[in-house]
Amino acid sequence: MLQTFYPNEYLDSAYRIDFDQLYRQGYRGVIFDIDNTLVMHGAPADANARALFSHLKQTGWRCCLLSNNKEPRVKLFNRQIHADYIFNAHKPRTANYKKAMERMGTDTHSTLFVGDQIFTDIWGANRAGIHTILVKPISPKEEIQIILKRIPEKIVLHFYKKRNANRQEVT
Repeated sequence: MLQTFYPNEYLDSAYRIDFDQLYRQGYRGVIFDIDNTLVMHGAPADANARALFSHLKQTGWRCCLLSNNKEPRVKLFNRQIHADYIFNAHKPRTANYKKAMERMGTDTHSTLFVGDQIFTDIWGANRAGIHTILVKPISPKEEIQIILKRIPEKIVLHFYKKRNANRQEVT
């Protein structure tokens, strides 16, 4: 039952993802959450984000931001990276994941999703059929509703890590 919440990959940071390798594997579109995935909550795009999006675009990636935030917040971040975006996305509903793929001209086989929350980001992308990469939150400073979601997330991550450890022992 918990598997529906498991990411395909779990990494320390969005900035440690080997996007060049993923591109060689056939992925062409990447959908990103913003807050605590790429920057701290409410922050504009920093040097790391600008460099990442510049590299992705040069490589040939199509990018789309998918955020539950209102448009002013998403516009603030997007001002310096110039990606497609969808605000007020209602994650984990799948409709806007699909809309993002339409905008990028990709499908479930050629799209990745990168986010920091299991019950919104990862669950929604899993339900949409997209390859998911969960990253650790950038900052522990979060709004109370997110802090409360982190408690059951720890349970899911415990079983996810246990399952992956067992798989590695078998091989």
